[in-house]
Amino acid sequence: MDRLKILVVDDEERMRTLVRDFLARRGFVVLEASDGMEAVDVCFEQKDIALIIMDVMMPRMDGWDAVREIRKYSTVPIIMLTAKSDEQDELNGFNLGVDEYIRKPFSPKVLVARVEAILRRSMDAGKQDVLEVGGIVIDKSAHEVYVDGERIELSFKEFELLVYFVENKGIALSREKILGSVWNYDYFGDARTIDTHVKKLRSKLMGRGDMIKTVWGVGYKFEE
Repeated sequence: MDRLKILVVDDEERMRTLVRDFLARRGFVVLEASDGMEAVDVCFEQKDIALIIMDVMMPRMDGWDAVREIRKYSTVPIIMLTAKSDEQDELNGFNLGVDEYIRKPFSPKVLVARVEAILRRSMDAGKQDVLEVGGIVIDKSAHEVYVDGERIELSFKEFELLVYFVENKGIALSREKILGSVWNYDYFGDARTIDTHVKKLRSKLMGRGDMIKTVWGVGYKFEE
């Protein structure tokens, strides 16, 4: 894996050092920010950041506000670190465009494994060219989606979810199967996380959003 840049955002220097050291051992270039405001500035200046690891509770600007700002101009994958176990809190984060959650305290080795899994899937997504279905065009190499010729902005996880639906067109997919395939691990939360992402994805697909069908008692199916 090339030396990709990862931004670690946390107001605790000890936490940043811990995460930085584990990531550096795996060959990543690690940038640091001590609050959300600094993170937004770094992201704006450094256009080639591959992934962000963001704490929630920070001074000046918290993680939520930082994600809102970053999502205005970037779809970079974001992992949130949180000490909270509030399900609604996590669902709100997914609505903002967060891709993964890791609860504190966590194993640094597990964090690094999650980082590498996201980056691996992100790079793999660019190897299979273009998907076209029902007015939707997905350019996987450019990580772009067009609906009836108009480009739309999707977060990394929304993009992955749409690709998964399209590649499994006509197949009824359970929420558990979607979690296992798109998130690539057993998410320790409610499967309604999927419903939140699907709701946002349908909205962004505009008139084509109704191709994501709800299969009652099962999950979802994509069909023209």
